[in-house]
Amino acid sequence: MVTFTIALLLLVVGYWLYGSYMNRIFSPDPQRKTPAVAMRDGVDFIPLPTWKVFMIQFLNIAGLGPIFGAIMGAQFGTASYLWIVFGTIFAGAVHDFLAGTLSIRHSGESLTEMIGRFLGVRTKNVSCVFTVLLMILVGAVFVSGPAELLAGMTPESLDIYFWMVVIFLYYVLATMLPIDKIIGRIYPVFAFALLFMAVGIVVMLYVNSPDLPEMWEGFGTKYETNPIFPMMFVSIACGAISGFHATQSPLMARCITNEKYCRPVFYGAMVTEGVVALIWAAVATYFFHEHGIVDETTGMAYSGAKVATEISKEWLGTFGGILAILGIVAAPITSGDTALRSARLIIADFFRIDQRSIRKRLLISVPIFLLTIGVLLYSFKDVNGFKIIWRYFAWCNQTLSVFTLWAVTVFLVQAKKNFWVSLIPALFMTSVCSTYILIAPEGFGLSSSVSYILGFCCVLIAIIWFVTWYRKYDKSGISRL
Repeated sequence: MVTFTIALLLLVVGYWLYGSYMNRIFSPDPQRKTPAVAMRDGVDFIPLPTWKVFMIQFLNIAGLGPIFGAIMGAQFGTASYLWIVFGTIFAGAVHDFLAGTLSIRHSGESLTEMIGRFLGVRTKNVSCVFTVLLMILVGAVFVSGPAELLAGMTPESLDIYFWMVVIFLYYVLATMLPIDKIIGRIYPVFAFALLFMAVGIVVMLYVNSPDLPEMWEGFGTKYETNPIFPMMFVSIACGAISGFHATQSPLMARCITNEKYCRPVFYGAMVTEGVVALIWAAVATYFFHEHGIVDETTGMAYSGAKVATEISKEWLGTFGGILAILGIVAAPITSGDTALRSARLIIADFFRIDQRSIRKRLLISVPIFLLTIGVLLYSFKDVNGFKIIWRYFAWCNQTLSVFTLWAVTVFLVQAKKNFWVSLIPALFMTSVCSTYILIAPEGFGLSSSVSYILGFCCVLIAIIWFVTWYRKYDKSGISRL
């Protein structure tokens, strides 16, 4: 428990110290009108109270990653604690904060527009297709997960397929209606359930005081046969850094009323998610220590849903367990709905289609819904369908963070700010994503040694590209991207 406590305190201290430093780099101007005020349209640009903006941002980014991802990451031992803590403070929160603040400074523009602004039109076009596909994958995988949990809490007649239909119909409404009509009203309820879950579980961690492995004893039992690098850094996505978050920050950049609230909303929401991920990594470490990773009854590995359900009921009782599970269900649902909403806005921004008209929203949304249904049907084609979709989602998710980090690095160079805060995470995530696709079974399936060498070459190419561009820009003062 000592390692867990230190890690928890580091996240809190990281918010106050490094979060304050990042805020000074941004230099908020309380007198500047935000897009929510200057461009109010009654659909997407709507001023909302800061507490509500924080809740929506937190729920948007807190999908299955900080719970299921942390549970899967815990199979690598307490090494997961290190990635959650340092990844959150120095990579994830920086990534989310700069994506949100840049969107505010550029009229609430979506992620792909920002990428095009700093990395060029060709990169913008590639990232647009890539990002929309990622949003559809998010919408699909974040239907199946909560549907499985809800099916386990309700009568057999209300099976997983019933709940998938219900959740998807909710996604349709949340994508189409003004953000204050559904999302702005029900998110506080979902947030209460999610925060209750986090607080309840962490309290019970200290009450039960399980014998968790400490860092100085090694990384504990490693149940996962795949190498820690890069597999763990992709498995624990939303709990440390996630490219998906950069698609969500612009949504709240269109609702925040003053730049002085950017630090608690964007940096703070990511740190809060890191806390949730840390809690579940610790809980999963205890669970695997007690039960192993294979269910002796079925002979199959425990799923994230199974671990979360068993722990919630065991530690919080029947009522508390149900409320905690509802919080776990709320996390992916409140990411899936805004993922499809983000897809609509990204396409609308790309083609310059005004979204005040319901007809124009439908024009964009219907193809998105049909593609999402197609991915869902594929995921149920065989027993490994969902697992394959999840793995591609996880890699695409982290790869998008690479696009974002390089874009904000270019911005910081142009603004004559400390660009190392994003350059170092950009290089690290470049190595993670390139090595993963080389070594993963769903990728090229190369050997570890070959994958590490080629991954290093990718990072070396990125360094050469950046240094070459930086020297040209430094001499001329004009970006040559």
